[in-house]
Amino acid sequence: MARLFLLLILLFVVAFCADILFGSVILPAGDVWAALTGNNGDEIVREIILNHRLPKALTAVLIGAALSVAGVLMQTLFHNPLAGPDVLGVTSGAGLGVALLTLGSSLLPVWLLGWGQVTAAFVGAMGVLLLVIAVAMRIRQSVFLLILGMMFGYFTSAIVNVLQSFSNPDTLKLFVTWTFGSLSAVSWDYMQLLAPLIAGGILLSYLLQKPLNVFSLGDNYAIGLGVNVKRLRLWALFATALLSGVSTAFTGPIAFIGITIPHIARGLFRTSNHRILLTASILCGSITLLLCDLISQLPGTNGTLPINAVTALIGVPIIVWIVIRNSRRIS
Repeated sequence: MARLFLLLILLFVVAFCADILFGSVILPAGDVWAALTGNNGDEIVREIILNHRLPKALTAVLIGAALSVAGVLMQTLFHNPLAGPDVLGVTSGAGLGVALLTLGSSLLPVWLLGWGQVTAAFVGAMGVLLLVIAVAMRIRQSVFLLILGMMFGYFTSAIVNVLQSFSNPDTLKLFVTWTFGSLSAVSWDYMQLLAPLIAGGILLSYLLQKPLNVFSLGDNYAIGLGVNVKRLRLWALFATALLSGVSTAFTGPIAFIGITIPHIARGLFRTSNHRILLTASILCGSITLLLCDLISQLPGTNGTLPINAVTALIGVPIIVWIVIRNSRRIS
């Protein structure tokens, strides 16, 4: 297990360095090192590295870790391998909050949008998540819960479509661009807010690891061992809403990371211990999103792809494989 963690750390370092080195313009490694260490170098290279590629790579690490941890919490909470912030409508709720703010931004000062997006996305995510958990208290079958979660997602998407039909072209273009997902929108000013919030959500998730280990064995078993299930659900939902809502606010909706990465981590380490699973998911999520960002930049060309398109190309085959594997086990 220690060797596997060392391998993941090595892959993380390689992916992080590659995401800084390669892009639409491939830069010499010496110039990149000079820019990172503060030595004299090309001013243009320094600008590209320090104010574009470095914060973008750090954003990929933070968002990949946040969505992966949120996926672990949701799958444990609902005892369902296909649960995740986007499947259960949490990401759609965050998107609705941002849509309400962005599509009405003509009435708001520009400086308010950066801070307002975080609040709007968090409130939207928490609202949908509370609806899901309220239904979960009445319906025990996870399949029905997933269906209702999808319905919540469709409902919020319908409201967004109505808002789009009444919005002006400038705000509509701004919102549509946001829905494509982008890791390059986070500047150093935003990083000062993004990093502490995600770190807080991940820290809270680690504090819940022991009761989550017990809860994963079943509700009745957890209650029998003295776990306060209602309080555990509340804190797990809060951490999920914080991680997914903040991530969606800063980078737009990035799909499939929250669903697929926990399965990759479980497959590698073959454990349900959340102390190991959370750490493995953080590393795997960061590596995956760094690689997706690298692919989306189309190194050596002037073109870029939406990050959502790349994560979907990787995530969909994994989801199909999970469904097929589980269906074979049931049969």
